[in-house]
Amino acid sequence: MDGRASNGGARQGAGRKPKADEAKLVERLDAIIDSNEALTQLGKLVAKGDMRAIQLYLSYRYGKPKESMDINSSEVVR
Repeated sequence: MDGRASNGGARQGAGRKPKADEAKLVERLDAIIDSNEALTQLGKLVAKGDMRAIQLYLSYRYGKPKESMDINSSEVVR
């Protein structure tokens, strides 16, 4: 349209990867990682008070809370 190459539209490699690729990655990880050991280690970190481990556990156990946005702003945009 304006002379640039690949102006707009879908681009090679853009977007989410196919589910098949995700499934292959999960299979590869399952082959090298013992899920029971990973959960045991996560439990140990939670017991020690590791905040990132606690956040990870809570986000998977109870889900992340919905984010709220304050749309009433008093800032002046110039």
